[in-house]
Amino acid sequence: MKLQTRLLATTLGILIVSTCAAAPTPMMSAPATQSAAASAALVSKLAQGRMARGLDNNHSFAVAQQHPGVQGTQVVRAAHTYKGLRVFGSESVVVVDAAGAIVSESPATRRLHLGRGPANRLGAATQDFNVKPLVPPKAAIDAAVGATLSATGPEAVHILPPTAELLIYPVMKMERLPGAVNKLEGELNALDVQEVVDRYELAYLVRTRMQRGDHPHYHDTVVSARDARIIDRWSALQNVVGVGKSQYNGEVPISTTFSDGSYRMLDPERGTGGTYGAMAITNANNSSKAGDMYTNATNTWGDGKQYIRGGSTTDANGQTAAVNAMWGLMNTYDALKNVLGWQSLDGKNTATYIAVHVNTAYDNAYYSDTCRCMFIGDGSSFTSLGSIDVIGHEMGHGVTAATSDLVYSGESGGLNESSSDIGGEIVEAYARAGGTGDQIPANGNDWMLGSEIARDGQPLRWMYRPSKDGSSPDAWSTSLRRLDVHYSSGPNNRMFYFLSQGSKADAAGDYYSKYLVKSPQAMTGIGIDAAFRIWFKANTTKFTSSTNYADARARMIEAAQELYGAASREAVAVQRAYAAINVGADVDEPVPAEPPSPEPALAATDR
Repeated sequence: MKLQTRLLATTLGILIVSTCAAAPTPMMSAPATQSAAASAALVSKLAQGRMARGLDNNHSFAVAQQHPGVQGTQVVRAAHTYKGLRVFGSESVVVVDAAGAIVSESPATRRLHLGRGPANRLGAATQDFNVKPLVPPKAAIDAAVGATLSATGPEAVHILPPTAELLIYPVMKMERLPGAVNKLEGELNALDVQEVVDRYELAYLVRTRMQRGDHPHYHDTVVSARDARIIDRWSALQNVVGVGKSQYNGEVPISTTFSDGSYRMLDPERGTGGTYGAMAITNANNSSKAGDMYTNATNTWGDGKQYIRGGSTTDANGQTAAVNAMWGLMNTYDALKNVLGWQSLDGKNTATYIAVHVNTAYDNAYYSDTCRCMFIGDGSSFTSLGSIDVIGHEMGHGVTAATSDLVYSGESGGLNESSSDIGGEIVEAYARAGGTGDQIPANGNDWMLGSEIARDGQPLRWMYRPSKDGSSPDAWSTSLRRLDVHYSSGPNNRMFYFLSQGSKADAAGDYYSKYLVKSPQAMTGIGIDAAFRIWFKANTTKFTSSTNYADARARMIEAAQELYGAASREAVAVQRAYAAINVGADVDEPVPAEPPSPEPALAATDR
């Protein structure tokens, strides 16, 4: 996630924000970002469409992120602003061609009541929404920090200075559509309800990145700019719970650098810039700091065994965690680049790094927005958390942070986690097949996240049947938004499994959905490669930060239609896969055309 947004004023009064990145299928060469003039021109074009949406001149746009798209296009994320302030969770995802013409726009709707009339529970008009705060940023930061300290104790300290952004925060509520008013709660489909603005709050988005002992506590807190009360709060720590000799993949080739008489775990072939100039693995040495880059006298690393607690983190046993991490980093990079033309986490080939041996017996791995890097623990209940799917999962958070930046709370947070779970399975399949080629192999992954790191043999999550963990639901319901994001990800994980592999008609099995009621009852999958291409295109070019399950379905259908055709089996499969998790109605699959009958063989007397 982005720690801080920097706004640059232009002569037109347009807000231009520092860029991040991203892209889908085979990518042609494209400029890394638009120029300030091109961004201003795009904002002007977007502003021309305000009247059609009933918006006044108080509404504008701020170009927040840009990343390369396919065939010379650029994907631009333009935040919606009102009276100069960003409207949280409301933006337009715009694809522009090389000439700057708009190819498509996917806008959120959270700004639409501002300046137009009633948009709160009291029916008060918003035409004169006041954007002058009554409390200073420091008071908002104090409130957010106080909330963290009350949960962690006074020992927590800042690892980065807290920031406060003044913005307009739409407080959302769920309401039923007219046709679903009389439905029982348990019968509701995701498309029976919609998120609407309950009211607008002038607020500060306070980002705190704190640590107590060895444990990070990252939070985003929405604090009222009227009276400093906390409106909303969520964890911003994106994690899972939990020739090198690798622990999980045997002997593997790893890319290193020779310098000043020693070898360094620095990959000169993947990524540029960043902290170390290339992809690197560092040794936290049982601390919470990233530490120094791994070095070795020879170019043979690791012993392939679980790290022995209390032992050296730099001998062969200690190096194994670094081998695990480099192998995962290399394969994640290669899968995205070779299959989709996407380079590194941000699409711009900016190098990242992974720190291993984080803390002592630490049962966690996480992506940090403070450094756009990853931290891997050695495990206690688990073994080393550097398995290939966990590394792919954490790097997936970096891709989402650079593109859709799905808010890590509620349904959007579940989709954020699911996107990383999907990425973990993709990388696992790619690595198991040798880590080469321009397609995701059909086999090689186990559709279970973290199965290799579990000492008891129980994975963290089951993609095909999320409820097997006892906490994740298999389908959408109105309670989904109240779950931890590691559980609300479950239905979308199952959707992706069905989209890729299909379902089964056995009601007693793990691969059955009662929501599939059309023909055939067991839906047909389209394969992992096509499924991932659709997901990646939707996440990087269509999802906004506030996308929920219903919107994800709509954007996924659009992506499938654009990639494979409006009436394609892939587009139909997306509808069926979402129907299987109670998001939208099921549809019949098209009946395959029968091949022409062979001409009958001629009898000897007919020749």
